[in-house]
Amino acid sequence: MISGGGLTLIMAFRTWIYYIKEAFCSIFRNSWMSMASIGVVAVTLFILGSFMLLNINVDHLTDEIKNQVEIIAYVEEDTPADEVDELRVAIIQLTDVEEVRFVSKDEALERLREKLGEMVEGYGEGRRNPLRDSFEIRTIIPEDIPAVAALLQSMPGIARVNYGAEVVESLFIFTGVLKWIGIAFMLGLALTAAFLIANTIKLTVNARAGEIMIMKYVGATEWFIRWPFVIEGILLGSIGALIPKLILSYLYAQTVSWAQFNLIFLPLVSPELIMGQMSTIMLTIGTVIGCLGSLVSMRRFLKV
Repeated sequence: MISGGGLTLIMAFRTWIYYIKEAFCSIFRNSWMSMASIGVVAVTLFILGSFMLLNINVDHLTDEIKNQVEIIAYVEEDTPADEVDELRVAIIQLTDVEEVRFVSKDEALERLREKLGEMVEGYGEGRRNPLRDSFEIRTIIPEDIPAVAALLQSMPGIARVNYGAEVVESLFIFTGVLKWIGIAFMLGLALTAAFLIANTIKLTVNARAGEIMIMKYVGATEWFIRWPFVIEGILLGSIGALIPKLILSYLYAQTVSWAQFNLIFLPLVSPELIMGQMSTIMLTIGTVIGCLGSLVSMRRFLKV
């Protein structure tokens, strides 16, 4: 003999089997509309996914450029060695500073000699070295460079500070604007996808408007009517997201492989690092949009 709780579970199981069966029947019964829905999801998420990959790589490239920016603080001439050490300690103790490297004027001249060759021959030997001792400084956050440079300039013993102010500040402004444009564009695409999918799924609901009305009149609850369409929307959205996910995974892997041999100077993010996360995001978006599209499309048919 089955207890009341066991009977409830059996009924719930049979109900969900009915929901899933109805969802699949609806997909196959309205095959052209289902293919249209999947196509809309696939095309929209392909565009969205492509832009996300582009945005991720632009962020990665700008971060690489930012991380190469450093401050050079030149020490005043004839500063005693002990004062230079004290200055180095003071710079290290700045909260925004990550790394400090002392470069003697002899080392700086040697670097210059490697770059310019014969143009600097004779300096440091028979002629006085015109360069100065300096500190090469990296900040924890690249955007803090202007503020740290201002602090360094005010320190006793620092003659001048150089970090390419105009170029660096322009870079930070450009990357900030680019980031917000990317976010706005992706949100716009997501909203467009939701609108298109809701209207496409509405075609399926319209085709079954009479059936929905009859079920409502004979006493079926709103969620009993709604669940098959919700599951249908989830299935359509998931399938529609799976297609661009597979295509983008293949195309991006091929692009990275090609760039490694032909565009060595352009460091793209490894597929292993981002495609798993991208797949999760795309499948989630497809599922949620399909579900919401079904709910929105059915709303007016449940008002009897």
